[in-house]
Amino acid sequence: MKKLIALLLAAVMVCSMAACGGKAKTAETTTAAETTTAAAETTTAAAETTAAETTAASAAETTAAGSDVAYIQGKGTLVVGITDFAPMDYKDDAGKWIGFDADMAKKVAEKLGVECQFVEIDWDNKIMELSSKNIDVVWNGMTLTDEVTSSMECTNAYCNNAQVVVVPSDKADKYKDADSVKGLTFAVEAGSAGEAAAKDADYEVNSVASQVDALMEVASGTSDAAIIDLLMAGAMIGEGTSYPDLTHTAELTTEKYGIGCRKGSDLAAYINGVMKDAYADGSMQEIAKTYGVQEALIAQ
Repeated sequence: MKKLIALLLAAVMVCSMAACGGKAKTAETTTAAETTTAAAETTTAAAETTAAETTAASAAETTAAGSDVAYIQGKGTLVVGITDFAPMDYKDDAGKWIGFDADMAKKVAEKLGVECQFVEIDWDNKIMELSSKNIDVVWNGMTLTDEVTSSMECTNAYCNNAQVVVVPSDKADKYKDADSVKGLTFAVEAGSAGEAAAKDADYEVNSVASQVDALMEVASGTSDAAIIDLLMAGAMIGEGTSYPDLTHTAELTTEKYGIGCRKGSDLAAYINGVMKDAYADGSMQEIAKTYGVQEALIAQ
């Protein structure tokens, strides 16, 4: 009898242990499932957050792509592509960019609520610099040629100009018209209206990096003459200037200056509006007088 009772107790204990083991395994399985579910939910939430952030960033890029004005205001700078070209863009004694174009660019940047940043560019690459967004605008006494107007969104013309021949003063009497300068070697800025005028006239051309370099070529005797903008000639050559022994003679072309933005950009229309207001309140004329270009100014 005692043996029978002992056997029954042992059986009960075995069953109890089996039941506990089953419960433990069930609990472990449940916990694992819950952990997997939580991890999946976390992953899903993270994916949804990333997707939302990507969508927001994409939307911002789309807005900026559709509006240059919004793009410029978003990044906080108006990047202006220039060359050293008095009286339009040049540095003062403190190393700050000044000039008629520089001061007007600052006025536009102020209206936009952004900082105005000037970047010297290779003039021959101005269209590429715009397209790649290295700069936002070309604002440097730029002639509105067919190439420029077909490749950029341009503003209204704001200054009259001409391409003129520059020679040493002691030779001016010999070179008074377009025919008399044939046979000379001309230093011209690569990609400029001066270069185009020289090639159109079938002159011998020595292309250099800037109009200042073209003047240096003539002053040093490396080139016989240069072709530069009339407005620059008025500021850079003759008595009281850096090149007192140079003068300009023949006028080869007449033209107008405009400001270039990316093709399709809304910035050109924005600039037109600022220029119109500045002309109406007289501030544009005052800036022009500061740099001696008031006679060349075109009403806005």
